[in-house]
Amino acid sequence: MAVPKGKTSKAKRDSRRAHDALSAPGLSVCPQCDEPTQPHRACASCGFYKGRDVLGNAN
Repeated sequence: MAVPKGKTSKAKRDSRRAHDALSAPGLSVCPQCDEPTQPHRACASCGFYKGRDVLGNAN
């Protein structure tokens, strides 16, 4: 079984984790209700996507 030769330094460990940070999701504005929504998804507040009511909860 493979065994590490020595202790991995903090710099080596942290530089490996440099790309693991989470980023905030991109947001766009719904043209129907002007609420922030994720792109290419139905609006959670009004239910519209591409000008059509797809969730059935139109006001």
